[in-house]
Amino acid sequence: MENASNEYLRNAVLTAPPERLHLMLYDGAMRFARQGIEGIKAKDWEKAFNGFSRAQKIVLEMLNALDYDVDRALCTRMASLYNFIYRKLVDACANRDVSAGEEALKILDFQRETWAMLIDKLNQERPSSGVSAGSPTDHDLTGSPYNTLSVEG
Repeated sequence: MENASNEYLRNAVLTAPPERLHLMLYDGAMRFARQGIEGIKAKDWEKAFNGFSRAQKIVLEMLNALDYDVDRALCTRMASLYNFIYRKLVDACANRDVSAGEEALKILDFQRETWAMLIDKLNQERPSSGVSAGSPTDHDLTGSPYNTLSVEG
């Protein structure tokens, strides 16, 4: 069953449009931050470390995916936000601080909701091109400050 699950996830990632990939990264970062918080609360330090470490890697991936050539000012603001979230995740892990983890999670949740609203707005504004709604070309964010996203490791 695990192979089927992994294959499904692999296909979902490989066929997802860029903005959907970004939403998936937010979902993953939030899931792992929650695992880290749960680990601290349960005094399961390995679970806390693994959860926060994985959330940190995802936030770093989003930070590294910013394309400053598209909109330098926006990317600079987003980089500051991602750095703040990253520091909160590190602080939560290193100091076993639930409140730091919850603060990072709150910001991630807000950003995820904002991103989902942006996707909805873009889908409403796009003219119907005869391409299916799930097609990567129909959801292409040309000019997005997010250049590429890697989902490995």
